[in-house]
Amino acid sequence: MTKSKWAVNKDLFISFLRTGLLGYGGGPSTIPLVHKEVVHQYKWMDDQEFGNVLALGNSLPGPIMTKMAGYIGYRIGGFSGMIGALIAAVLPTVLLMVALISFLVSFRDSSIVQGMTQAIAPVVGVLLFMLAFNFFRNSIKGLGLPIAISLSVVSIIVYVVLNWHPVLLIGALIIYALTTKPKKKEA
Repeated sequence: MTKSKWAVNKDLFISFLRTGLLGYGGGPSTIPLVHKEVVHQYKWMDDQEFGNVLALGNSLPGPIMTKMAGYIGYRIGGFSGMIGALIAAVLPTVLLMVALISFLVSFRDSSIVQGMTQAIAPVVGVLLFMLAFNFFRNSIKGLGLPIAISLSVVSIIVYVVLNWHPVLLIGALIIYALTTKPKKKEA
């Protein structure tokens, strides 16, 4: 049974509102939450398509959450889906900033606030690791193990050892993807 446009837009709004409410710490913490909603909860996309959206979003300037909300909202619910997803993604942050900015500023040196920030870091790290692991596993399926490992090693060397800007790495990988023939699927 196909959902009505209103029902789809309501689901988009709820999913991005939930992500916006739970995404403490900004972009890196929201990506796994968006992935859970979009791929697992509502099944609007598969892992590969989500990875493509993430890669595209990371190649553009600005916060990743709003770019993903805008694209996914438009793809799933059209213009109204895009507007609803963007409002839902931004609304929790705006309301929280307006309501709590003076409170947080006055307690920024508090051990409780510092403890919250330190406690969330390992959780975000695990979420990002699992997302990266799933992307790597999908790369192996699409590219094969030798190419996936080679691209990963080259990426680590270029980004970590040579300290190149991520835009250069992403641009090089896009050029690689555009200039190589995709591996033929076995029937």
